[in-house]
Amino acid sequence: MTTHAPQAAHTVTLPGSLDEAVAALAAMPTAVPVAGGTDLMAAVNSGLLRPAGLVGLGRISEIRGWQYQDGHALLGAGLTHARMGRPDFAALIPALAAAARTAGPPQIRNAGTLGGNIVSAAPTGDALPVLAALEASLVIASPGGMRREIPVGRLLAGLEMLHPAELIGYVRVPLLHAPQVFLKATGRTGPSRAIASVAVVLDPARRSVRCAVGAVAPMPLRPFEAEHWVSSLIDWDGERTLAPEVCAAFGDYVAAACIPDPVPQEPAPGGPEPGTLPPAVLHLRRTVATLARRALGRALA
Repeated sequence: MTTHAPQAAHTVTLPGSLDEAVAALAAMPTAVPVAGGTDLMAAVNSGLLRPAGLVGLGRISEIRGWQYQDGHALLGAGLTHARMGRPDFAALIPALAAAARTAGPPQIRNAGTLGGNIVSAAPTGDALPVLAALEASLVIASPGGMRREIPVGRLLAGLEMLHPAELIGYVRVPLLHAPQVFLKATGRTGPSRAIASVAVVLDPARRSVRCAVGAVAPMPLRPFEAEHWVSSLIDWDGERTLAPEVCAAFGDYVAAACIPDPVPQEPAPGGPEPGTLPPAVLHLRRTVATLARRALGRALA
């Protein structure tokens, strides 16, 4: 697995089912599950992690596809970004496919998985704002063949945690059969790492617009007031169009909610005036506003 950390793992287990993987983790609490390994093995090779054992999930075929269930898509946590980027998946959940296609170079997309993106919970994880906007939930596999379900937003916010020996088995995503858009802006740190990302989905059944902003905070942010405001302006029984200035106002509303003005305080020597944002933060707010405006416009188009 690695030539840089020869003492990283003493035991490697390759279960054939989700329940076998959970049992292996229960039998060896210090073991770490690994699927694509794009984050885990980088930590091992750099010396940041020394797991006593690894439980490989690559042979568990049941979590590498998807199925339909009660108006939802049940996505296996082992789905790779490359697989989610294909046209058949894009027809199912367009925003998640768009996010998967931007999740790094081909070698990362071929190895990295949906479940790994969620568990790593990196602020720049491309799938996370899409899942937050879709209000997806996670099906957790527990010891003894038990299953429990939690909203993805609660896990990312730290309000729910995985218990010992638990694994994310599936991601339950509602099939909205309506436009959805994912956009992101990248910076100098790499061609695919987001400095800001926005997911916008339309939900005609609930007559609502849902939006989530990624990469600007430790977890995706939902600007609920902006969502409710713009949803009230859409003619859901008609053409569902909005004037360009309304889309621009929505972008500003989203950006101000996610990157608010600072609380006024005494000015620091040589710093910005009290109550103003530093130039870099102001640029980030403008970037979020632009992404939100464009995403809403494309969804309504």
